Amino acid sequence: MKILLTSATIIDASSSHHLTTQDILIENGQILKIGNLADLPADKIMSGLYVSQGWFDSSVSFGEPGYEERETLENGLRTSALSGFTTVAVNPNTNPVADSHADIAFIKAQSKEHGVTLLPIGALTTGSQGEALAELYDMQKAGAIAFGDYKKSISNANLVKIALQYAQNFDGLVLSFPNDSKIAGKGIVNEHISSTKLGLKGIPALAEVLHVARELTILEYTGGKLHIPTISTSESIALISNAKAKGLDVSCSVAISNLFFDDEMLDGFDSHYKLMPPLRNKEQVAALRAAVLDGTIDMVTSDHNPLNIELKQVEFDHAAYGSIGLESAFGALNSLFGTEKTIEILTAGKKRFGCEVHPIEEGNQANLTLFLPEESYTFSEKDIHSTSLNSIFLGHTLKGKAQGIIAKNQLIIQ
Repeated sequence: MKILLTSATIIDASSSHHLTTQDILIENGQILKIGNLADLPADKIMSGLYVSQGWFDSSVSFGEPGYEERETLENGLRTSALSGFTTVAVNPNTNPVADSHADIAFIKAQSKEHGVTLLPIGALTTGSQGEALAELYDMQKAGAIAFGDYKKSISNANLVKIALQYAQNFDGLVLSFPNDSKIAGKGIVNEHISSTKLGLKGIPALAEVLHVARELTILEYTGGKLHIPTISTSESIALISNAKAKGLDVSCSVAISNLFFDDEMLDGFDSHYKLMPPLRNKEQVAALRAAVLDGTIDMVTSDHNPLNIELKQVEFDHAAYGSIGLESAFGALNSLFGTEKTIEILTAGKKRFGCEVHPIEEGNQANLTLFLPEESYTFSEKDIHSTSLNSIFLGHTLKGKAQGIIAKNQLIIQ
């Protein structure tokens, strides 16, 4: 297939064509020419789009196998593509939990022919029960790119120590969700003025901070590679910054929702705003945004977590945690940080998770995201491609929309 992008604005700081408007000719999945090519014939011609390297999301959930009513792998990959993501790391919160070679192989097989590259995260412990280490090496051989129990912290510190030591044998990346369950107790929202006012049990920042401090202390002892997903406090930022200064191999992410919203959104008891980690106060949100800008936070994730209506449209206390986020990711980040920084953010996690990087240059593989950054709009159900509709961004103003991707010699567009 021959694709011609005319008058395309290139946003790619690693490319010699960064911030220029060019024509781009793509044939059989490769960038053949960049320049003034408007008169060349092509199977598909598109004009006036913005183009960047393909975006990456380090934390998405699709449900299949076991929770297909929330999201199938097929529709999840389609949603990823239409949201601008060429590569996604999928969490093991399935039924059964993805904790074996066969589970990882099944997930990989489902995406083999799709334009979006799916990278499975294997469970760190058997059944994500936090009791025994899963078969990490077997999963790595099947294609797992990291190991972690989604939204579940491990209370047994020795298990984390063993995981970090063992994974070094094959350069494995260990994920540890930062929440001390004993400190969090029965809390469901951020412990702050808003939780007291609303009469909801609070989760103190201490629950996250203690866990981050413990994992970093273990990492300093064992060595290895650690990723701490979806932090939400300034204290965690400081701890991770100090650990990096010591030379520890640690990275972290933040969920887009925790950058965009604060706990004042809880006033209406709308379960769309019930997340884990919980929405924090304005000061914490400001600290998170600053840490994204200065690079202390390595990557940002949509933390896409589809949930069927029965799990969300119930009393706030009983509602499940989570929001979809792929479709709103670009518009939310672009509203906060502007286009150049947003593209940097959306491609920042690739190397950490072992993804190939393809600058927009002649001769390179075409792994591209197509988008328009200027349009402001109110995010609504018509913008959702997911099977589930549990989006925290419904009714909020965003700026910019993904149009699709070109990847693995496929064009998938809105």
